[in-house]
Amino acid sequence: MKTILETNRLLLREFDISDAENFYQLNLNPNVIKYTGNSAFKGINEVKEFIENYSDYKRNGYGRWAVINKSTNQFLGWCGLKYDDKLDETDIGFRFFEHFWNLGFATESAKACIDYGFKELHLKMIVGRAMKENLASIKVLEKIGLQYNRDFDFDGKNGVIYKIENIKS
Repeated sequence: MKTILETNRLLLREFDISDAENFYQLNLNPNVIKYTGNSAFKGINEVKEFIENYSDYKRNGYGRWAVINKSTNQFLGWCGLKYDDKLDETDIGFRFFEHFWNLGFATESAKACIDYGFKELHLKMIVGRAMKENLASIKVLEKIGLQYNRDFDFDGKNGVIYKIENIKS
């Protein structure tokens, strides 16, 4: 498992097949996936297949990463960057177990990803998408420096796009 980033409290590393059970449990919670447009995995084998076929690291040099608590070695959720070749843009995304909400983990990991995207990957811009109802995610996007850009259709629901540009690029 390749560690990508380290913050005061967290390690962000590439997904590994050992994350399958945590991934499965994370997406089982309807509150966690409520605003994502995703559905729960049908079973642990589907999760394993997802992890085994996750090609973003090789294809783009980055992707979503497992977020691990450094002091407990516990899987908290995931955070990271995802390139969309259809839109030719990179977005920031995050998802955490509900009992880790409101502890600053999303903000801490997402800020590290933004910094990594600009300093190491030399990205020109990073976007964040959220359903308008998802005030907690919008608050994280604002805390890490993204600014409202426009509304959009998020799988048939009202969504917003936030963005941040790399002023050093």
